Parts: sequence; C-alpha cells; structure tokens
Amino acid sequence: MPSNPPSIEAEAQQVLDELWSEELIPFSLNVGKITKAAAEYTIHFYDSRIRTARVPLTEGVSFRDMVRVAVLDRVAKISGPLKPSPKKDSPKKP
Repeated sequence: MPSNPPSIEAEAQQVLDELWSEELIPFSLNVGKITKAAAEYTIHFYDSRIRTARVPLTEGVSFRDMVRVAVLDRVAKISGPLKPSPKKDSPKKP
C-alpha cells in the first residue's frame, strides 16, 4: 500500500529543521500554519522574531526549494541581533 506524502506543513517543517541543522538560520523555527493565496503560500511561525514568510508558487520549482529560498530571504531581512549576545561577567562588589 503506498504511503501518503507528508502534509505541506510537515514538508515545510522538514525544510526549517534542515536549515537549522545546517546552521543557515540563527534560530529554530516552527510552522504554526500555512495559508494559501492565489499565487503564494504564507508560512506563519510560532516565533516573535519572524512571524511569516511568503512562498511564491513558481511552476517547475519544488515547494521545498521555494520554502528554503523564502525563509533564508526573510531571515536575512531581519535587523538587530539574531543570537543572544554572550553574557559578560558582572563585576564583583567588594
């Protein structure tokens, strides 16, 4: 019996997990939901640093590849520190 392909949310999450394990994104992301418009998907994340990424529907390009490009592009547009800065030892009081 053939197995069902993964859901679109599961496929997007696999791409996010790959980007994180390859250290191409500075923090782990989790798919909240995916909505579809006429020419694109929007991935909604459970994260306050990046709320959404828009994935255009491009004929001849896999959904996985489009998610990868869209997320890398979206993360690159974030301003400010993406990783927590190392904590400095606070000076000891005498």
